[in-house]
Amino acid sequence: MSTPKAIPIRARDAQSEGYTLPSWIYENPEFLDLEREHIFAGSWQIVCHDCDLPNPGDYQTLDLLGDRVFAMRQADGGIRAFHNVCRHRASRLLDGTSGNCPGRIVCPYHAWAYEPSGELAWVPFNEEYEDLDPTDYGLVEVESEVALGFVFIRLEANGPSLEQMLAPVVEELALYQTENLQPLSGLTVRDVNCNWKNGTDNYVDALHVRVAHPGLNSLLNKTYTLQYVGDGVHRLHGTVENVIGTSDLAVRYQQCLPDVDFLPESHKRMWLYYMVWPNLAFNIYPDQVEFMQFIPVSATTSRIRFGTYALEDDRPDMAEAREINIRLNEDVGTEDTKLIERVQAGMSSRSYQHGPLGKNEICLRAFAQRMRTLLPVSCEPEAPLIGQVAQRNAELLERG
Repeated sequence: MSTPKAIPIRARDAQSEGYTLPSWIYENPEFLDLEREHIFAGSWQIVCHDCDLPNPGDYQTLDLLGDRVFAMRQADGGIRAFHNVCRHRASRLLDGTSGNCPGRIVCPYHAWAYEPSGELAWVPFNEEYEDLDPTDYGLVEVESEVALGFVFIRLEANGPSLEQMLAPVVEELALYQTENLQPLSGLTVRDVNCNWKNGTDNYVDALHVRVAHPGLNSLLNKTYTLQYVGDGVHRLHGTVENVIGTSDLAVRYQQCLPDVDFLPESHKRMWLYYMVWPNLAFNIYPDQVEFMQFIPVSATTSRIRFGTYALEDDRPDMAEAREINIRLNEDVGTEDTKLIERVQAGMSSRSYQHGPLGKNEICLRAFAQRMRTLLPVSCEPEAPLIGQVAQRNAELLERG
């Protein structure tokens, strides 16, 4: 009996919206280098919510593909962000994911000291340096803005403004009074063995919910729908009604979820999800609001960064609904981690190069087409030779 062989991917298929992106871009370090410069450097990333920095000196950190950043509450109440790197010998300045730095920021390596506003304030043994001008060695500031209550940064100003990026979501998210949120639990991270795109692909893949998420499927009872809004934004939603299945948590959530009087009727029992290019997700519920990021660490590993917030509400039913929500989504998170890691493992198989996309997989199609436009080397059926990925991408960009 002959052994079936993988069918070679055709060049026209690699460029077609009816097919997934080729598997090689989910595990190729050189392609990740292109993403770092052409996608992530100019992208807006959430550091935290404004409420995560209540006091002067409070900070939150964010690491993104070799760039380390912190956002800090200033004495005047504002928030500024800087590269978390000493200007002397590149040591990391602030440790951990969060904390409070009273007074000056002091480097643990040689004790160079900076004001919270970034100015170089003191250098030990200053006389040893030739013509050292402190004004030349302040911390390097990172562009930052607060929108919808969330603190955003971007490393390079070479893409859409934050206002442009959030335009498709801002009106609907504003219904949830996101500027007034308070932490429901601390920021958390989860490391997963997969390329960041497998995380975003899974997020906008509505077909797997009925198969792989029994609790979520019970809760939303086949009401889960999706649409591509445009400008890299995907919208998914379902309604908590007529719970099915055997999930006791889903049944109890439907029973105890209280009325949220400031929401319109259409949203009082809606679970709403937004995926914003390239890697930012908002999970919006009547009882709480979450953000989630798929942060690339390497070509085959990622860090899922997660923040959960809610408005003040002392009703016992609301407290129970929030607890059940968290438990349901912990199950979903565990289920999704297993899914995306098993998909990543399959990407290296010689039997797989790409797969077909159904006409209803509109979000996966849109994401793939955006990637093909920005990095046309992702249209190539197979990876270019080692060391030639960037060159091939440049050639394709020049051709238009």
